[in-house]
Amino acid sequence: MSAIPSPGQEGLRWLTAGESHGPCLVAQMLGFPAGLALDLAAVRAGLARRWQGYGRGLRAGFEKDELAVLAGLKKGITLGSPLVLQIGNEDQRLDTLPNLQAPRPGHVDLAAAYRLQTRDLRIGLERASARETAARTALGEVCRQLLAEFSIFVQSEVLSIGGIPFADTKAWQQAVDQARADGDALGGRFRVRAQGCPPGLGGFAQACDRLDARLLASLASIPAVKAVAIGEGLAAESMPSSAFQDPICLDAAGWAGLGRSSNHAGGVEGGLSNGQEIYLEAVVKPIPTLRKGMPSVRLATMEAARATYERSDVAVVEAAAVVGEALLCLELAAALCARLGNVSVREMRRRYQELGKNARPEDWPEDLAGLH
Repeated sequence: MSAIPSPGQEGLRWLTAGESHGPCLVAQMLGFPAGLALDLAAVRAGLARRWQGYGRGLRAGFEKDELAVLAGLKKGITLGSPLVLQIGNEDQRLDTLPNLQAPRPGHVDLAAAYRLQTRDLRIGLERASARETAARTALGEVCRQLLAEFSIFVQSEVLSIGGIPFADTKAWQQAVDQARADGDALGGRFRVRAQGCPPGLGGFAQACDRLDARLLASLASIPAVKAVAIGEGLAAESMPSSAFQDPICLDAAGWAGLGRSSNHAGGVEGGLSNGQEIYLEAVVKPIPTLRKGMPSVRLATMEAARATYERSDVAVVEAAAVVGEALLCLELAAALCARLGNVSVREMRRRYQELGKNARPEDWPEDLAGLH
């Protein structure tokens, strides 16, 4: 189900299943409208992007992410019924992999052991693994195609790796190489943005309807993401209100002839999209699986030990940005379906035309009675 379910709200819902080293991942999406000719090659290309990036580990070299559609299509067109996707795992050693003896700081290992009161650490780590994001990335790539029908486009950019600006390629790649040689890892920061979103997506009647809350929670659900901000939220503490707020101005190209002279809010105000570009930033912590291991405790003997090592990446910021794009697509598609209905793409297009991009505010009713 979506990150923050909204009681009674129509729109998209999704679930994923599968373990990191199990047979496959499965993703199910309910509420996707009928009538979209789905480009599966584009979905596969989006999945492939998730494996790209400097500093990825061994699994990126052999995992194929083979995609199959199990339900929800007829002749390549969405039926409006539940859409079910399957992504095969090349590494299927779940039943034979040895258990970890010492939990790894920064992972779910010890927290899940507390919860379940077992030393079988794979119960937690297999599902909490970032491998699960492949399933949500596939769903997000499906949603990207729906958004494109309404000229809404999502992209991402890496801002830094290891504290080094991403534009300084040589410097951050050298830092990644050094971290690999040292058995260490690096984090970083990325931005996701969406252009073309109409105003009025989201809600304010309930906290769970708020678009900003849903977007922030969605990016925070990416493993290793430890901080998220919408717009210039990270700088807001040092700016006076007169500098932070976005002045409203006349703009012939804007919705209903209105626009903004800045966009510190990141395209969302009061829980609703405001017609501006939507953008968020996320901070990715360094991957906590280290070759040399962090100080830990062997649970069977309660003796100090180094955390058990499993293969890992050195830097995943580029991959996390790709996942962030997919999750932004998922949440915006859900908000769009809630606003326009989700029966068919054709009906959504008709309702989109009624949103009033070319309306004249002076023609709007003066009070609530005029909405009858």
